[in-house]
Amino acid sequence: MLFFALLLEVTGILAADGGHHWTYEGPHGQDHWPDSYPECGSSAQSPIDIQTDCVTFDPELPALRLHGYEQPGVEPLDLHNNGHTVQLSLPPTLELGGLPRKYVAAQLHLHWGQKGSPGGSEHQINSEATAAELHIVHYDSDSYSSLNEAAHRPLGLAVLGVLIEVGETENPAYEHILSHLHEVSHKDQTTSVPPFSVRELLPPQLEQFFRYNGSLTTPPCYQSVLWTVFNRRAQISVGQLERLQQTLFSTEEEPSEALVQNYRAPQPLNQRTVVASFAQVGPLYTTGEMLSLGVGILLGCLCLLLAVYFIARKIRKKRLGNRKSVVFTSAGATREA
Repeated sequence: MLFFALLLEVTGILAADGGHHWTYEGPHGQDHWPDSYPECGSSAQSPIDIQTDCVTFDPELPALRLHGYEQPGVEPLDLHNNGHTVQLSLPPTLELGGLPRKYVAAQLHLHWGQKGSPGGSEHQINSEATAAELHIVHYDSDSYSSLNEAAHRPLGLAVLGVLIEVGETENPAYEHILSHLHEVSHKDQTTSVPPFSVRELLPPQLEQFFRYNGSLTTPPCYQSVLWTVFNRRAQISVGQLERLQQTLFSTEEEPSEALVQNYRAPQPLNQRTVVASFAQVGPLYTTGEMLSLGVGILLGCLCLLLAVYFIARKIRKKRLGNRKSVVFTSAGATREA
């Protein structure tokens, strides 16, 4: 079971507590992670809020190329509930091109919120979160023999981030995962999923993306990740999102604790640079500038209206004065006659 062994290795890095118990909220929540995992308090953490007006367009940024994503072999894939997320093992035949090194896939997992609450994604664009987020984790196979070895090395990992929003129709690609959630409802449960096209989980168009250096978004928060976050989003239906939010538990047995709100808040960008593969085409004015412009136009129109009003009154008075003068002149002429 090569994939199961890989799954255990990935779990040990990205979700295991290393002797410490951690959660997203409460006394062991993300605000307290640095107490047990010092790197979680470092200066190059993920996720971030990508502000597009501060992004640098890099016309020489190579296009991202996906190899093997359409058909990840014939062996079943292991789906696992590790108590923090639901995670799908991926074979190393899935590779990323267009990066400074050769990165092969290890796993993918999801982050989401809870029913009735906005948000769920880890990354935000212009302070806007989406309902969920997909992460596809790769490691530098040219330099390191395993994910475990690469996880704490500079640029040892490359992660694709896909923001997921709610659409009107069901997404068949995500059904390959969501239809098996009931089989891994509790922590440490694992099931097999037939291989499917991982490419279909991503947005149809991949040309627009952001890239920056960051970290794992869970303890131990190693700052070893080259992040690629796509500008375009994937979509799932309301029903699919609710299944993700309501099926899983973070505990092994009763009492069951729902596995929800498993996303980290955006971290400070500090001195890092976010580059984009595309030029930002935004509004000519910010919201504040548009508001100021609207108020200025309104006041200008009001002043113009007042000016026209007073001019009209002046003209009217002048005309009335001329009429009275004509009447007086005519009356005087009559008397003389």
